[in-house]
Amino acid sequence: MPLAVGESQRKGLLGMIRFFKNRFGRQGDADQQVSLGRLEFRLMQILWSRGESNVRDVILQLDRPLAYTTVMTTLDRLYKKGLLKRRMPERAFLYSTKMSREEWERQRAGSLFASLFAGPRPARELLVSSFLDAVGQHDAELLDELEKKIRQKRRDLNRRGPA
Repeated sequence: MPLAVGESQRKGLLGMIRFFKNRFGRQGDADQQVSLGRLEFRLMQILWSRGESNVRDVILQLDRPLAYTTVMTTLDRLYKKGLLKRRMPERAFLYSTKMSREEWERQRAGSLFASLFAGPRPARELLVSSFLDAVGQHDAELLDELEKKIRQKRRDLNRRGPA
C-alpha cells in the first residue's frame, strides 16, 4: 500500500532526498536517468500535465521565453535518457512521458537510497537516523506510517525465510 503523502510533505521529503544526494550520492547511469536539471524537470511537468505535445505546444506553456532549439534539444535529451516517448505523425515529433510523475519520483528515490545504502554500515545508520529525526520533527503521522511500513516489511521478510 503506497504511503499517502501531502504536497508539502512530498516537497519536504524530496528536499531531504536532494540534500542526501548532493552530500553522499554518486551519479551512475541509473541515477542519471532519473535526475533532472531545472529545465528538464519543467518540461517533464508540462508533459505530465498536458500529455502528448510537440515542441511548440511545450514552449507555449513555459513561463519564460526560450528558443525553439533549446526546448527541442532538451526534449531530445529526455528522450535519450529514456524518460520520453516520441513519434512523428507529420513533420514534428510528438513527445509524451514514459512514466507518471509518481513513478518517476519512486524510481528516483529508490535509486538514490540504493546508492546511499551501498556505503559502509556507519554511513547507512547515520542516514536512517537523520531521516527519522527529520521526519519526526515535521510530521508525527508520517513517522507512524513509516513504523507501520517497517512492521509490514518485517512480516514479509519473515514469510520468505532466510535469504
